[in-house]
Amino acid sequence: MMSTVVFYEKPGCGNNTKQKVWLAASGHTVLAKNLLTEKWTAERLRPFFGDLPVAQWFNPAAPRVKSGEVNPAAYDAQTALDLMLAEPLLIRRPLMEAEGELRVGFDADAVRAWIGLNDAKPEGDIEACPKGHHAKPCPTPEESSHA
Repeated sequence: MMSTVVFYEKPGCGNNTKQKVWLAASGHTVLAKNLLTEKWTAERLRPFFGDLPVAQWFNPAAPRVKSGEVNPAAYDAQTALDLMLAEPLLIRRPLMEAEGELRVGFDADAVRAWIGLNDAKPEGDIEACPKGHHAKPCPTPEESSHA
């Protein structure tokens, strides 16, 4: 069963690129969209998180999460959504929509069970940001277009 996957990513993110390549190599059609410039509302964003605990809605690699300024475990759902609408970098990536379902993050086993993945898994951890806490963050699309 091949699916069309709407894939909300941070353009330039290495892991999002690996995830898209794997989905495409598995026969899916990937429609990539920029998560950071999408016009989100709380009503539109909330369903992607399903029944996950609020702390798992956050991107653990976001600078304000890494610095400790934002503690994902400290927020209720509404406060978390408000923070994410104000600062989309806080949203865990990717957000995916396929077969009428919405998902957050890229858990290979869960994606395989949901829409199918081949065995051509890319090297390394394809969900956690591979950059260390002191690494320069990946450029945003605006920054990279001026380079």
